[in-house]
Amino acid sequence: MSVETSIRFLGAARNVTGSSYLVEHERRRVLVDCGLYQERKFRERNWAPLAVDPGTIDAVLLTHAHLDHCGLLPKLVREGFKGPIFCTPATAEIARIVLLDSARIQEEDAEFKRRRHEREDRIGPYPEQPLYSEEDAEATLPLFRTVGYTESTAVAEGIAASFHEAGHILGSTMIRLELNGTGAADRSNEGRSAVSRSIVFSGDIGQWDKPIIEDPTVFSDADYLVMESTYGDRNHEDPGEIEELLAAAVNTTHRAGGNLLIPSFALERTQEVLYYLNRLLRLDRIPHLMVFVDSPMAISVTEVFKDHPELFDESMRKLLEAGHSPFSFAGLKMTRSVDQSKAINHIRGTSIIIAGSGMCTGGRIKHHLVHNISRKESTVLFVGYQAEGTLGREILSGAKEVRILGKSWRRKAGIRRISGFSAHADQGGLLRWLGGLKRPPRRLFLTHGEADAIRVLSAKIEREKGWQPHVPEYGERVTLD
Repeated sequence: MSVETSIRFLGAARNVTGSSYLVEHERRRVLVDCGLYQERKFRERNWAPLAVDPGTIDAVLLTHAHLDHCGLLPKLVREGFKGPIFCTPATAEIARIVLLDSARIQEEDAEFKRRRHEREDRIGPYPEQPLYSEEDAEATLPLFRTVGYTESTAVAEGIAASFHEAGHILGSTMIRLELNGTGAADRSNEGRSAVSRSIVFSGDIGQWDKPIIEDPTVFSDADYLVMESTYGDRNHEDPGEIEELLAAAVNTTHRAGGNLLIPSFALERTQEVLYYLNRLLRLDRIPHLMVFVDSPMAISVTEVFKDHPELFDESMRKLLEAGHSPFSFAGLKMTRSVDQSKAINHIRGTSIIIAGSGMCTGGRIKHHLVHNISRKESTVLFVGYQAEGTLGREILSGAKEVRILGKSWRRKAGIRRISGFSAHADQGGLLRWLGGLKRPPRRLFLTHGEADAIRVLSAKIEREKGWQPHVPEYGERVTLD
């Protein structure tokens, strides 16, 4: 008797945040990722009920701890999910930091919005209440269950999962599901495998030969692939150019007498920026300025990095053995408190300020933008993807005026971008990842990308491999053969 299996695309369908995929296999349900939407035009989806009753989901599998992959977990739990959340140990540690920080920001932003609307005597488009609270986030943490890389783990009846290095951020994984059995842990009669089909979720695919962590895993076979396509329409700069571009941004801003603002994701991007700044300082290619990591979350995540040297690549291990930790050097200041953050704006001369959030959608970077966006001496340096509809994309696109913290500000600061920092594979990397397959998958689903990126990548795959990728719509349910 055949067993019906389907995938429902509950997020990151023709957009780049809100990753969430529901796998239904016979009477079991497993959710791969449960991410927050960060684009303004999709933000209402964060408040919408899940397409299925959270209480009927058997397990959640988490590829990594970025907010757009784990940020709705507290809401899911509050609405009835009680099952296990499987992920790697590093992901569990970082997710704890990310979720508690997100809950705090949700509460602070809701209160800030309420006060502003009271002053302006109006009602905004979103509720003046947090999407979830710190209490909701705390209730989520006991559900985490950690697994090692490549281990086959039974996650529900008839479904086994293994987690493989994604090369994206510390602890990140690609997830391989084996259906109609539990892999090595459940074999049918006469020793034959009960596995009937496999699905690989790429999560976010990292770049090869990046500093700090290992390269992405390449698979030789999979029946079905769900693959990200963030940079499907372009290739990054040569990684060797990162140092040149970063040094130019620092030196130009220093000569002008302004501050260098780097909106940065607390997880991986901040640590990678520190890696390159430390190298440039050791080579005396930039002035020895004060470098502020103005993000309590980034500081906490950096401590997790220090606790997991087993996940570092060989070059990073050698750097640490030589005593050149990029997480501790002269002039580096970690600012946890609000008072310390405010004090940065009273420092004369040039400072390098690394603050979240990476897309300028919240956090302390907004306050630093208020103090610097109208200063022609200052520079805003983007080192990560800026999704459509975010403040970061608006600034990067050259807007002459932007709205920050409820007020409009004239943009006079210089704008720069280094795309080579990206933790995502570019078009060449995505095709390289697909190139490991020894046979075509039955179906290839392209997700986690904007329309142009998906269109270009899909055409490239069809032209070079003869495959016809499917681009699912939001909420679409696809039955697997």
